[in-house]
Amino acid sequence: MIGRLAGTAALSAVGGLAWAVTETRLFTVRTHVVPVLAPGSRPLRVLHVSDLHLTPTQRLKQEWVRRLADLEPDLVVSTGDNLAHQRAVPSLAHALGELLTVPGVFVLGSNDYYAPQPKNPARYLMPSSRRSTTSDEPQTLPTDELVEVLSSGGWLDLTNTRGSLDVAGQRLSFVGVDDPHLERDHFPAPDGEHGDLHVGVSHAPYTRVLDQMADDGCGVILAGHTHGGQLRVPGYGALVTNCDLDRERASGLHGWPGPRPDAPGGGSSAWLNVSAGMGTSPYTPVRFACRPEVSLLQLVAGE
Repeated sequence: MIGRLAGTAALSAVGGLAWAVTETRLFTVRTHVVPVLAPGSRPLRVLHVSDLHLTPTQRLKQEWVRRLADLEPDLVVSTGDNLAHQRAVPSLAHALGELLTVPGVFVLGSNDYYAPQPKNPARYLMPSSRRSTTSDEPQTLPTDELVEVLSSGGWLDLTNTRGSLDVAGQRLSFVGVDDPHLERDHFPAPDGEHGDLHVGVSHAPYTRVLDQMADDGCGVILAGHTHGGQLRVPGYGALVTNCDLDRERASGLHGWPGPRPDAPGGGSSAWLNVSAGMGTSPYTPVRFACRPEVSLLQLVAGE
């Protein structure tokens, strides 16, 4: 009896692991409607891409991302962690393809500066998880080459700075920070310039940065980093966020710091979209109940 139970448990574990590996290739587009524009405004389609963690051999992921241009977004926002290999920049350029010709903005994440390292996967489940958990010096990535590719079609680099773009006839202003997970964030001083919509962009959704962006008047804040928890328990959700954001907002569209003013209960907040991202570390290539994704935000007029 005990032997049969042990055998069943072992088969279940093997099956779960096989599915978790398979799920890393089940890419999907999550669509959210965001009523944030001024009355009478033309709707905008915003493609939010994050955490590709790309390697040169990931051809399926590259071609799937390349086809995202068929969604015809008005704006592309990249929230970092593009790379997982020193020679992945040409692969990223191929994957982004025509998206680089669409108006866009970007910030960088830790895996745009440093290559992933082997580590104990259990450390990810600890609240204090930070950067490398090994004693080895992290290997640097070709960040300058990456920024050159991302900027090649006119995307704005929002690393600790502000900017603005005309998007489908509307003026959008932006504020961005460098990766808060590496504590490289320095919130830029106000400049008094807000467009028809003010947008905050960060790789990791640390609460200190989200608070600064909400206080700055952002109507929408976009971030990644969490992988949606990467390993989710059905009925429970994400186990961790790998930052100080609560588990309930590990991915998807929410209010920050509280409910939206048009939601039951009232309150004043920005819209926060946390992308579960598209990739994993090459050393932990699994996702469970958390498909790799990009977000398509349909910005519409509010009431």
